[in-house]
Amino acid sequence: MRIRTLSVLIALAGSAACAVNPVTGDRELMLVSGEQDIAMGEQMYAPMQQSQGGAHDIDSGLTKYVSAVGMKVAQASGIDLPYEFVVLNNSVPNAWALPGGKIAVNRGLLLEMSSEAELAAVLGHEVTHAAARHSAKQQSRGMLTQGLVVATTIAANDSGYGDLVAAGAGIAGQLTLTKYGRDAELESDKYGMRYMSKAGYDPQGAVTLQETFVRLSQGSDEDWVSGLFASHPPSQERVDANRKRLRNLPAGGTVSEDTYAAALQRTRDAQPAYEAYDKGRKALGEKKADEALTLANEALSLFPEEAHFHALRGDVRLMNKQYDMAVTNYNRAINRRDSFFYYYLQRGIAKHELDQADAAAADLESSLDILPTAPAHYTLGEIRESQGTVDKAIEHYKIVAKGGSGEIQKAAYERLVRLELPQKPASYIASACSAESNGQIAVQVRNDTPVAVTAVEVRIRYVDGSGAERQHTQSFGGELAPGKVAGVRTGLTPYPSTRCEAIVTQARASE
Repeated sequence: MRIRTLSVLIALAGSAACAVNPVTGDRELMLVSGEQDIAMGEQMYAPMQQSQGGAHDIDSGLTKYVSAVGMKVAQASGIDLPYEFVVLNNSVPNAWALPGGKIAVNRGLLLEMSSEAELAAVLGHEVTHAAARHSAKQQSRGMLTQGLVVATTIAANDSGYGDLVAAGAGIAGQLTLTKYGRDAELESDKYGMRYMSKAGYDPQGAVTLQETFVRLSQGSDEDWVSGLFASHPPSQERVDANRKRLRNLPAGGTVSEDTYAAALQRTRDAQPAYEAYDKGRKALGEKKADEALTLANEALSLFPEEAHFHALRGDVRLMNKQYDMAVTNYNRAINRRDSFFYYYLQRGIAKHELDQADAAAADLESSLDILPTAPAHYTLGEIRESQGTVDKAIEHYKIVAKGGSGEIQKAAYERLVRLELPQKPASYIASACSAESNGQIAVQVRNDTPVAVTAVEVRIRYVDGSGAERQHTQSFGGELAPGKVAGVRTGLTPYPSTRCEAIVTQARASE
């Protein structure tokens, strides 16, 4: 999103600062229109799902069930939005709402609940976040206080996939963590209970749900802390407030423990396989390849339909440099689920290691079409560089250098410098001229890159003592280390008031 100046934002605030909260009826600061809200949610919904494991599509009946419950609660709100509900293939207990009513609940959270009423409480809470435009309200505050739009973002880091996202590469650059404030959480609890009750559910489910969350928060379970509790912190205050509200709502309603258990049965039966898979992912992250492979095989023996398990086996083979075997595993994953970015990304990397440049590039482009990631852009940069299409390689490296993180960002920036430095030396090497005490011009250069540079030349433009414009090329001998400054006396003698500028016209990275 474009950065705007504070003065422009204040001008906007004068004409559009106040809007009515659709849920509470209160007038609130709001600089984002309802149409923008809906458009943002629609843009972000698919990337958000991809960054957190993708849809839980091996149990389509469960998604239909959750969606039916969600739509009942959403309709009870009376707020007309293009609601959508999805179950994500993610073991971390979490749920989130994007602007415009795009709502997701993780497989891991569904397995922790025990009734349809509790599910209605979770979905009612998320429906309220969307209906009350809590994300837009946070953005509006950010626009005035910081001078830029803070994109709505929800816990992209609660799965390993979110770590791959290339910030700045389209909408995926907006996938980070938003933590709602105390007022927004209490408001969502309050109206979420009303909506679930109006939809025919027992609001006691919202009380037992919050009681469970508080108990779990005291146990410091890592999954809960990194998931739901990161964006929806539980508290005894919220439990007490729900108990108080319960007294003012109609008693009774649908609980449906048996119906809920039946809807979760297939996913619950597969839970041991997912537990093995999650342990395998952790082992792989700790570079324990043999252990990870054993756990991947265990998961597959229990539930061979799940594509993620085949991809884990492929990741182990990739780590062990068994690239042909890795490709076979990713093929199996894609045959089972052809809409998930990660399988194409990893297969492309494996094919690149096998020197299958065109096939690798095709897979990497396919992964980018689904979700832009730093590894895909970086590997495509390597391929294009090896093929001699330097401009395309530079484009890919720039995305990672500007929006990546960690070692891959550093590597991309170094490759970018080596390729682009000869073309645009002044973009990487700072330069300036000054007058020495004897009136002669001195020139300084500073290496702002992470690599040593050499063959630096500077063009000096100045006005001599007669008022004539002159030009001089000055070479710097030797190598200039990263971050270092070098200076040289030119022997040129203008008057002290002479205009002088120095521009680097040549440089290259040292071998």
